[in-house]
Amino acid sequence: MPAEPTIPKYKIATRSSNRTSRSFPVHIDWVTILLYFLLVGLGWMNIYAAVYSPDNVVNILSFDINSGKQLVWISAAVVLIIILLVVDYKVYEHLAYPIYGTIILLLLVTLVVAKPIAGSRSWLDLGGGIRLQPAELAKFATALALSKYLSSVSLRQQKLMDQVKLAAITLLPPAIIILQNETGSALVFASFILAFFREGMSPLILIIGGTAAAIFILTLLVPKLYLIIGIILLMGAAVWLDYRLMRRIKTMIAMLGVVIAMIFSVDYFVNSILQPHQQNRIKALINPEADPLGYGWNVTQSKIAIGSGGLIGKGFLEGTQTKFDFVPEQSTDFIFCTIGEEHGWVGSTILIGLFLFLLIRIVSIAERQKSVFGRTYGYCVASIIFFHFVINVGMTIGLAPVVGIPLPFFSYGGSSLWSFTILLFILIAIDANRSQDLSR
Repeated sequence: MPAEPTIPKYKIATRSSNRTSRSFPVHIDWVTILLYFLLVGLGWMNIYAAVYSPDNVVNILSFDINSGKQLVWISAAVVLIIILLVVDYKVYEHLAYPIYGTIILLLLVTLVVAKPIAGSRSWLDLGGGIRLQPAELAKFATALALSKYLSSVSLRQQKLMDQVKLAAITLLPPAIIILQNETGSALVFASFILAFFREGMSPLILIIGGTAAAIFILTLLVPKLYLIIGIILLMGAAVWLDYRLMRRIKTMIAMLGVVIAMIFSVDYFVNSILQPHQQNRIKALINPEADPLGYGWNVTQSKIAIGSGGLIGKGFLEGTQTKFDFVPEQSTDFIFCTIGEEHGWVGSTILIGLFLFLLIRIVSIAERQKSVFGRTYGYCVASIIFFHFVINVGMTIGLAPVVGIPLPFFSYGGSSLWSFTILLFILIAIDANRSQDLSR
């Protein structure tokens, strides 16, 4: 019998070498990491500026103020980063559902055991003055679960059961968070629709959602009769421009009926379903000057602070609106006011530019992934950060309702910083090993 062929030793050694190298990142995106630390560092300095008092100067490193406490969270985040990059990147896909299930359980536990803080039962007291908000962690857990699920189905096929499962994964966390009375955090999960759109969801859903939102806002701003007349005129103009729409006149009449029903249901929704503080947020968005000392105070003072900065600002630690506590929650939800007042239009533009650059980098990372899981997760990360950025900046300048959403990597808070750190560096870890993924 002929002798069995032997495998050359050098081939075995090469495979072993490849297997070992998979435990470590290969192509780390240092530009994105630099952007992360730049935003975190700038945020830390502005947290100090937000709590600084010339009458009682405290060292920036003091644990008695938010900047010192934030430094502890930043240090812990660095440890998290090292762990996230060292762990085998495949773990994030394999354990996506268990991680999601664990966070769901944690949300339920929080709902039961958490003590009410400002009307919200969303914080777990870990002792020693340390609190954790599981709603923040639910964002990256849901992103992982959605990416795992979408890697096994195709939205382009538009199967009803796939849509139902996708909706269930997406809506379960915000449903529990709403029960905790954290509406702002729950709204963030709507941003995942941008990732779904990239993976093939019909643009009709985006159009319907955008139209419904526009009708809701217009109903609050314009008298109902004028709005209905305007919509009828627009539909008439559409028929005049394209006579073929006459064939669908019944459908158009049905759509008009739905729109009119939506218009008249807005008052009921605002006055009967929303809680008083939520109604006040909408009133503050529409006309904050109507009650400048009440529900319009936050937005009015925020715009005054940003506007007073002018072109180049008043200078670091020189913001008067900040020093005299005119703007509430200035180191958290209204941190952008500090930038606007102390660094002016120039500083605000630079910060906005940094965030846009980061979002472009994340989308670029998502597009170069070789797996559906990696690409979808990248778009989930971009969607969440984009939503937070737009709403946070928008509410400080009166273009969005005040819903208590922090500015990513910038606002004070350990749960927020950890959540965004985990969210981003899981993507960086996946991207660093993209050459080892197979296209699906």
